[in-house]
Amino acid sequence: MDGPVARSRRCSTTLGALRDARAEWRRAQAATANGAAPDTTYVLAHWAFVGTGLSDTEAWLASSLEPAPGTEGEPTHA
Repeated sequence: MDGPVARSRRCSTTLGALRDARAEWRRAQAATANGAAPDTTYVLAHWAFVGTGLSDTEAWLASSLEPAPGTEGEPTHA
């Protein structure tokens, strides 16, 4: 699928080789810009228990949804 980019054999390269070189260059640039990875674990979210069940809005939405005709009782996955 990766064909030659240039017609001359002397200058010929493939799109795959160009993609690989670009990916390596981007990795090197990102590593330089971000510096060395610290040995720190960052907490990005905090979980808190707020209850069980559906909110009034979620219950209304669930009760308003109807299955497509002819599909009730059929499995929802293959």
